Amino acid sequence: MNMTRIVAGKLVIAMFTLGISSCISPTSESANTNNQETEATEQVSQKTSTNNQCTLVDNGFGSQGEVNVQAEEVVTGLEVPWGIAFLPNQDMLVSERPGRVRLVRDSKLVQKPVATIDVTDSGEGGLLGIATHPNFAENRLFYVYYTADRNGSQVNRVERWRLSQSGLSASSDRIILDDIPVAVYHNGGRIRFGADGMLYIGTGDARDPQSSQDVNSLAGKILRLTPDGQVPQDNPFPKNPVYISGIRNTQGFDWHDASTLWVTDHGPSGELGRSGHDKVSVARAGDNLGWPTIYRCESGEGLITPSIVWRQALPPGGAAIYTGNSIPEWKGSLIIPTLRSEHLQRVVFNPQSPQQVERHEVYLQGKYGRLREAIMGPDGELYVTTSNCDGRGSCPSQQDKILRITK
Repeated sequence: MNMTRIVAGKLVIAMFTLGISSCISPTSESANTNNQETEATEQVSQKTSTNNQCTLVDNGFGSQGEVNVQAEEVVTGLEVPWGIAFLPNQDMLVSERPGRVRLVRDSKLVQKPVATIDVTDSGEGGLLGIATHPNFAENRLFYVYYTADRNGSQVNRVERWRLSQSGLSASSDRIILDDIPVAVYHNGGRIRFGADGMLYIGTGDARDPQSSQDVNSLAGKILRLTPDGQVPQDNPFPKNPVYISGIRNTQGFDWHDASTLWVTDHGPSGELGRSGHDKVSVARAGDNLGWPTIYRCESGEGLITPSIVWRQALPPGGAAIYTGNSIPEWKGSLIIPTLRSEHLQRVVFNPQSPQQVERHEVYLQGKYGRLREAIMGPDGELYVTTSNCDGRGSCPSQQDKILRITK
């Protein structure tokens, strides 16, 4: 691997003070956002550096995928579909960022929303993640993460709702977690239930990088709660919902096994003089993913070195480990929909060393625009949402879509 150690001025002092080692490419960090966005939609030469801990993708996003896959439209007519929750009868509940919960039944979008939530949807806030209770078939409960206005102050909140027997309406049940820090950007928002029956909540740093390192702050974390909103006794910090810290803005994570998560995170977009470097890390209870102390292929005492880092901004939306049979070559791979770079990223980890990336590939480059959610359905198929109507893409007449990825 061609490595260059930066040895100039204040940077080297800061790095030695933090005890940081780095697999840094000599390419300039100063490329502006417009240049990065232009490069993201072009075919560029690929350059990747690896060491025993981290793969740095220096240019582009990876080689073109070799598996012949296609995307089938399931439904259209959505406005920024942020999350999907499957019901036992294979209906879908879909969260739209402006504040609507929609129902997809028999591959058709029901026009009347199941629920309309009063959200503050400026910037990256609004109605974000959605997940069903592990015992949904018995209790009809589902959860949403959204940005609310409370007495003139904005907060991010997780709230529990109950779906009617018909599936056509829902009512608020209770607030599960309130006062999650909010900002125009970096609100996180992904919520998922683990195999342990606990609710996992991804939050952003709300434009306060140091809060990610504060174990007493809910910002920049993956949080873990019981379905009723209590702190589990086996959380890594007593009476504290924090499960993983040191995150900038995660919108995707999935479980490699019962105790190991693969977590995507957005790299910086100018703060602290940094840009790019979206990443995937392997994390367990109590781990610190390093933001803002480290953000590239770096290491530090008590911090988790990423498994893969892209110098150019993806940035990553959701994340799902492919467990289906339609695309057997993808089985066990982490599939990441990307926003600015408009593709599906497939990341393959070493089965004997789940923190080590073996290869990564690009699929559906530029064919469907910005991609947000990725989730495995109960039918064993992978579902992905577009996010072209979020103010950063080109919103078509059919608005946003849900896609089924097949071979």
